[in-house]
Amino acid sequence: MRVGVDIGGTFTDITAVDDQGVFHIGKIPSTLDDQSVALAQGVAGVLERSGAQAGEVDYLGHGTTVATNTLLELNGSPTALVVTRGFRDVLEIARQKRPSLYDLFAEKPRVLVPRSKVFEIDERLLGDGTELRPVQSDDLATLLEKLAQIDVTAVAVCFLHSYRDPAHEIEVAEAIAERFPDRYVTRSSEVAPEFREYERLSTTVINAFIGPRMDRYVSMLEKRTKELGVPVPPKIIQSNGGIVSPDSIVRRPVSTLLSGPSAGVLGAAWVSENSGFTELVTFDMGGTSTDVCLVRDGEALVTAERSVDGYVVRTPSANVHTVGAGGGSIAQVDGAGALQVGPRSAGARPGPAAYGHGGTRATVTDANIVLSRQDPDQVIGEGLHLDTEAAEHVVEEIGAALAIDVEEAALGVVRVANSHMARAVRGVSVDNGDNPRDLALVAYGGAGPLHAVEVAREVGMRTVIVPPNPGTLCALGLLVSEVRTEIRQSSLLDLGESAAPLQEVIAGLRTSAEEWFIREDVPSAERSTRFVLDMRYQRQNFELPVEIGDGVLADADIPSIIDRFHEIHRKTYGFAHAGSGVRVVNITVIASQPVEPLDPTTLPTRTIDDQDSIIATRDVRFPEGKLPSTIHRRELLRSGDQIDGPAVIEQEDSTTLLPPGSHARVDSYGTLIVEVGK
Repeated sequence: MRVGVDIGGTFTDITAVDDQGVFHIGKIPSTLDDQSVALAQGVAGVLERSGAQAGEVDYLGHGTTVATNTLLELNGSPTALVVTRGFRDVLEIARQKRPSLYDLFAEKPRVLVPRSKVFEIDERLLGDGTELRPVQSDDLATLLEKLAQIDVTAVAVCFLHSYRDPAHEIEVAEAIAERFPDRYVTRSSEVAPEFREYERLSTTVINAFIGPRMDRYVSMLEKRTKELGVPVPPKIIQSNGGIVSPDSIVRRPVSTLLSGPSAGVLGAAWVSENSGFTELVTFDMGGTSTDVCLVRDGEALVTAERSVDGYVVRTPSANVHTVGAGGGSIAQVDGAGALQVGPRSAGARPGPAAYGHGGTRATVTDANIVLSRQDPDQVIGEGLHLDTEAAEHVVEEIGAALAIDVEEAALGVVRVANSHMARAVRGVSVDNGDNPRDLALVAYGGAGPLHAVEVAREVGMRTVIVPPNPGTLCALGLLVSEVRTEIRQSSLLDLGESAAPLQEVIAGLRTSAEEWFIREDVPSAERSTRFVLDMRYQRQNFELPVEIGDGVLADADIPSIIDRFHEIHRKTYGFAHAGSGVRVVNITVIASQPVEPLDPTTLPTRTIDDQDSIIATRDVRFPEGKLPSTIHRRELLRSGDQIDGPAVIEQEDSTTLLPPGSHARVDSYGTLIVEVGK
């Protein structure tokens, strides 16, 4: 049995597959105080329903929001920072960018380390890595005494140009760890060995800030899985989509800030490729937010830098764009009489009013129930019954404030939410130069299929793909993720005729990759490495990635690498400077172990003995009015079935809405391929 568990802000999703290729899914409310509780409960529930024993689990993949929540809620560990003398204020100065140029009251995010806990040490490397001043023993002793006088549980070490030579950082970090063995110590040369001083410093500080809490969580996670009887340690997915051991996560918890969303992108790409689609926008609408990501040729776009609630993080991650529009997004009428939806969410508790947990604010879920788009008798997750009267009551309050009836108010809530999500889809497609008509929208998450067709119409997309189990697709993504890490090293090399300077850096990265393979216990025969160069023109400020395969280069390979960069630059920006000098800024090794292949389950075609998928007819409210709509059960669909809107397709983990004019067909894998229509 292989199991994937994704923990979101509202629900925890579980997908398991047995050795016969049969999938088993589960969905329970998240336990935000300790996410490992929901993981253990969810795994136990799926095992019980499938008839399997915990001892049969030979793989457990996990997506977590612990790091993200710690940063967003600013409840990480008290942290100290050690920097090169003269650079004490880099963290506060940052890039001197205002959050909003014309807002006189705009505030920057809270500095994670106050100036009183930033300490300088008199060491210095030059830009080429040459040592100008070594670490002085007296200076180091003074630093240790200062650290002893403050109450912190984490220490970040970030020295100027340490990406060239980490020796000074290692010396200081080891001294701190020896003196304070109970403190979490992290250094920039391990977390983000790249140039750009502020970004490297910010990433290192965030790693220290969230490190102790992630360390405690991982320990609890391993304890609960052992108590459950699972014989293998859990693997945790990183922001770049790679699965790694708990030990790797404890060393670099900053790599999990987009853990869950990256798993969903991988799952969406896997399902879509099985159905013949590789050019996609993934659309994950959950209870709290919606995540979208562009996928080209079956591969998600990856970015080297992200901003999480204003905090800059320099670590590879799927280029997911998030908006505060989900099933639990709160609707309200502002002081000017305008309807707003999100970004505040009702979360798992109390959740939407319809969940019966004390919610008193109208949400997108409540609006869908009022419109009869969701079955009022539906049971969500583990025995959660919907309260239709509660949903109507809170949406009526919105209608009263707008002087419209309850259904018009519910339509307004859905329209505003759809508009937010459509803007996000345009942001990752149109803004990247891609024509939405050439892309399919892959809808998943508990609420994604309910809104996807209307969002696709608004954007101008022609096709929507709904996986067989959209509500738990992120958990499925954990089953198709490979063991992988990315190790990046700044090089700042001008490409000439010789490959020797590149080969020197590549050799060091190859050694780092081998050390990582050993820590992750990857068999020699299953080790794979490939290299990527971040390249730009001289005096340019942004880089583009160029893959160079296994990294074995000769002088004769340099012209073709430069030509490839020119072509990528032309495709990205519309022009290229063929005669200009080219610089390699960073070199990255992607070390990976292939995942065990997962065969998609095929769906039989309909026979005369099969039960009709239509179980009822219900009046559903659309902008065109209240229309009688066929209600289908997803598990009764067969390969080749055709469904015309208006229709609603219901299943345990999600609901798919087909507005008037849309048409769906079921392919051989049970995936819905929806023609959006007009």
